[in-house]
Amino acid sequence: MTESTYRTLVAWQRAIDLAIQVHTISKTFPREERFSLTAQIRRCATSVPSNIAEGRGRGSARDSRHFLHQARGSLYEMDTQITLARRLGYCSDADIANVQRGISETARPLQGLIAALDRKIGGP
Repeated sequence: MTESTYRTLVAWQRAIDLAIQVHTISKTFPREERFSLTAQIRRCATSVPSNIAEGRGRGSARDSRHFLHQARGSLYEMDTQITLARRLGYCSDADIANVQRGISETARPLQGLIAALDRKIGGP
């Protein structure tokens, strides 16, 4: 398989970096959270770049936009989960600040892709 164009998207690149960051931080969560919060936050983190890639591989702009919206939803879900992890004392203020910065840095280009598709196909 040749390199797909999704790999050149800044949103995808930042989402991959964010997923690695979240996987690393979640290694420090308590063992009893392995099948709960740890698994859920990792699924969200993995879902963001996966949905960006899947959207890029779809045949229509409407399908692409749908998967980009899924990716954005996963970012919001991840933000909620990392906030919960912090309040439960599973990660530090610095960790949460870094993840939230990564979420913002991923959301900006992702929103740009969504807006471009909205202009192309008309409407939200």
